[in-house]
Amino acid sequence: MAKKQDAFYFDNFIACAEDSCRAAEMLRGTLEDFHTDGLQERLEKLHEIEHSADMKKHDVLDRLAKEFLPPIEREDIVSLSQNIDNITDKVEDVMLRVYMNNVQEIEPGALKMTDVVIRCCQAVKEMMVEFKDFKKSRNLKNLMIRINDLEEESDRLFMQNVRNLYTQSEDPIRIIAWRDIYIYLERCADACEHVADVVESVVMKNS
Repeated sequence: MAKKQDAFYFDNFIACAEDSCRAAEMLRGTLEDFHTDGLQERLEKLHEIEHSADMKKHDVLDRLAKEFLPPIEREDIVSLSQNIDNITDKVEDVMLRVYMNNVQEIEPGALKMTDVVIRCCQAVKEMMVEFKDFKKSRNLKNLMIRINDLEEESDRLFMQNVRNLYTQSEDPIRIIAWRDIYIYLERCADACEHVADVVESVVMKNS
């Protein structure tokens, strides 16, 4: 268990991961029950979550600037904080593309990819809970593997969805708009994998 004076960092990582889960769930709800007239309001609510995650990241950096002896290396704390926050940023980017591309109807493939994003975010949250006691955790490695597997699933869905656009649609606007959205959905899973990579690096350095 992390020492009391160190718990701030680990608790902050968990809280930021929870923000990414909230953002992903809001994205899924928006796409599943899609209404163009309520999209801007949903986007504003998602931005509030993204702003909350940003504030948590700044809290970590402010604390770290005054810390004499942090629980892990400073650059690892900065990298983890930035990469976890980046997940929420990428989820918001998806919603922004749906809005800016003036989407009128949601592609089924987008819902499948968003489901993977949700599972990735949940796995990252579970990983950060385990990371709080990473020297003794027995489940941390399994969670890293799960995130990597989910990222690969996202890659496969991305390739199939983009191929479907080009083989099943003759509308160039639809193809351009949805290819853009699929790219950003895939980046959400990539962002989760980046967090797992940083965690793995930290564990290796502190073993």
